[in-house]
Amino acid sequence: MPESIFDRTEKLIGEDKVAGLHNKTVAVFGLGGVGGYVCEALARAGVGHLVLVDHDTVNITNINRQVIALHSTLGMKKTDAFLARLKDINPNIEVTVHDCFFLPENSSIIDFKKLDYVADCVDTVTAKIEIISKCKEAGTPVISSMGTGNKLDPGQFQIADISKTEVCPLAKVMRKELKDRGIKKVKVLFSKELPVKTGLRTPASISFVPPVAGLMIAGEIVRDLIKD
Repeated sequence: MPESIFDRTEKLIGEDKVAGLHNKTVAVFGLGGVGGYVCEALARAGVGHLVLVDHDTVNITNINRQVIALHSTLGMKKTDAFLARLKDINPNIEVTVHDCFFLPENSSIIDFKKLDYVADCVDTVTAKIEIISKCKEAGTPVISSMGTGNKLDPGQFQIADISKTEVCPLAKVMRKELKDRGIKKVKVLFSKELPVKTGLRTPASISFVPPVAGLMIAGEIVRDLIKD
């Protein structure tokens, strides 16, 4: 029998669960340092349909941490670059791209009821709140990434309910905003590491921190999707 790209995965979780992943649809909002690795890991795990939402282009400052960022992809739309990359990983994967900033004004572009899971990897609070709100309305599982900038220790990332977060400045804002809207029980990835003080407005980053966050989020999604 010919070898498959999913042979090693099948040995770990079984053919039936790999087949189940082929029938799942996961949306990833934000294709940066975190979201890019979510896409990469989900495709390599066998998720059959990815919905990608981002309006950014690959910039030279992305190369230090983003899986899609190479000198050969500079200037490309991240959605276009990922469409090509994911098809190169798994020619059978279905990829739907939305080249836009996701905001309350255009949230109707996504039918959240048709999604099996959502990864929120965007930076803006307004968009994060809208994504989570839409998921709650649709009954779609969601995991939201909190801040990964100005961090050096990926070992301090944790996945927990938003109510259990601490230290992270973004998580503090999200706790308040979600509480004000009566939204509870939101799964998030956050870091217990105190941010490094750089004195700069633009968050600093390094090669090994956002990717770990993205891989942890992808792992959580896959484990949830294959639960009996």
